Amino acid sequence: MDVSKTKSSFYRRLYVAYLIDSGIASSVPALTNVTGMPRRTAQDTIAALADLDIVCEFEQLDGGRNHAGGYRIRDWGAIDRQWIVQNLQQVKAVLGYP
Repeated sequence: MDVSKTKSSFYRRLYVAYLIDSGIASSVPALTNVTGMPRRTAQDTIAALADLDIVCEFEQLDGGRNHAGGYRIRDWGAIDRQWIVQNLQQVKAVLGYP
């Protein structure tokens, strides 16, 4: 399947936001484990969520050190989270993720 970089980038952002919001993967190591994407790609994708007006914030664990905690989606902006849920298999197939 030939997919544009724009579409794959958009889908990657949606999928990462979904994984964070669902509690499936709320840290960079968890995202790399679930998706197989490189660490830097996971970090860049989290940072790029703001481009879609998705508000994603890191929550430090009380008493935690060295960035112990996880990411949380505070606002989906104009993105319909339910669309992602309904089209999850298609999104994963486009990205080649398990």
